[in-house]
Amino acid sequence: MATDQAEHPDAYESLTEHVRRMTNVGNAAGILNWDQQVTMPEGGTPARSQQTAALSALHHELLTDDDLAEYLDTLDGQDLDDDQAAVVREVRREHERATRVDGDLVEEISETTANALPTWEQAKAEDDWDEFAPTLERIVELKREYAAQIDPDRDPYEVLFEEYEPYLGIDTAERILERLREELVPLIEAIEDSDADLADPFEGTYDDETQEDLVRDALDTLGYDWDRGRLDTAAHPFSMGTQFDARVTTRFKPDDPLDALGSTIHEFGHATYTLGLPQDEYGTPLGQSRDLSVHESQSRLWENHVGRSRPFWDLFGDTVNDHLGSDVSPRELYEAANQIYPDNLIRVEADELTYHLHIILRFEIERDLVRGDLEVAEIPQVWNDKMDEYLGVRPDTDAEGCLQDIHWTHGNFGYFPTYSLGSVLAAQLFAAAEDDLGNLDDDIRAGEFQGLHDWLTENVHRHGCRYTTDDLIEEATGEAFTADYFVDYARGKFGDLYDL
Repeated sequence: MATDQAEHPDAYESLTEHVRRMTNVGNAAGILNWDQQVTMPEGGTPARSQQTAALSALHHELLTDDDLAEYLDTLDGQDLDDDQAAVVREVRREHERATRVDGDLVEEISETTANALPTWEQAKAEDDWDEFAPTLERIVELKREYAAQIDPDRDPYEVLFEEYEPYLGIDTAERILERLREELVPLIEAIEDSDADLADPFEGTYDDETQEDLVRDALDTLGYDWDRGRLDTAAHPFSMGTQFDARVTTRFKPDDPLDALGSTIHEFGHATYTLGLPQDEYGTPLGQSRDLSVHESQSRLWENHVGRSRPFWDLFGDTVNDHLGSDVSPRELYEAANQIYPDNLIRVEADELTYHLHIILRFEIERDLVRGDLEVAEIPQVWNDKMDEYLGVRPDTDAEGCLQDIHWTHGNFGYFPTYSLGSVLAAQLFAAAEDDLGNLDDDIRAGEFQGLHDWLTENVHRHGCRYTTDDLIEEATGEAFTADYFVDYARGKFGDLYDL
């Protein structure tokens, strides 16, 4: 018989207090991670590794604590309102996954992946897959065991995928990614065959100070809240923080000022989502962002649907010319920001379209690897064959092929798909916003972004984790998750650019 809530009036309050402590420990670790990547002197690593390890251990203790289990048991079957039920759902999911995994296995995975990093770095430097292969084999074995401890009766890759996207389902991810592969491969082939000659107007080099002034102006234009944020540089741009403090980083390439602009607008999208979370729910799932696909949708929406749009360059072109001392038309800037490079081998340098084929390749390989349908020794050949099939190019070395990414070194199987899922969702959300607000071209051209900000806050940000991912998408757009809008966007935009 279910326990009546009135008999345990403090159970929910005790649970949320516990969760807030746990969240604050995690957020403190996040700040230390930001500092390590941005401002910490190189000599600080030995102490920082101990500090972050201690916070990680404390967070795990709080997540698996018997008191938390008791609160969840007490609340099971009680008459909770929708918000309370959402909080309990999210906490229970994390708690149950964490408690099912043996602590010794967690420790072994942590130690193995830490030791894998220098092995991977050396293998990449020496272009030697065989040097890294035994380490990857062990990581795969450990992650299979990790998945089996969580749920021995399910596909291990599906279980690992849920670490990053717990609600969409692997079948949905596969359906979306298969659609992208079917649509993008022929589109990219048509682009390669076209006679269009897009502008590439920038020559010479541009110093960091000049580029930083430019991207700060972009953040001002888009409405970044400097009272709750800051801009710094990092080797790999990222955003992190809370609704009270959401920071962005970027990087500067001397010969490519548009790279910094794009990455800054991308991180602005992440930060805008974080800053839009409800402040009065800080510390609970209602004040936390939905999972990685939704977060990536916000960065891709601002980067691609706003920052790479023609109206944006009508708005921002003069600012670019003022900072860079150039004389480039909005149309030429638009073309330069949207060029397609199918012969590029490196994922992090890929353009808006070919990027997804890099993701699909990795997804298919890691899925088959974890499921036991592919051996580690076979990866270089399969990788190169898929690059040839999808993009018409083959790596000359494993260093620029299957050794280029760090994700498998960390055991992050299931992470890659969220990049493309987020881009697909961005197109669906942008279309829904235009259904409600009207065509946004004039607003973007006029630098009026408040309407889009408000729409995203109302339909996505303010909900935190109130809804599961699929329910959030339906609430925001009125439809189930679909690739239709992304496909239409890609065909229309690049068909026009390349005269297809």
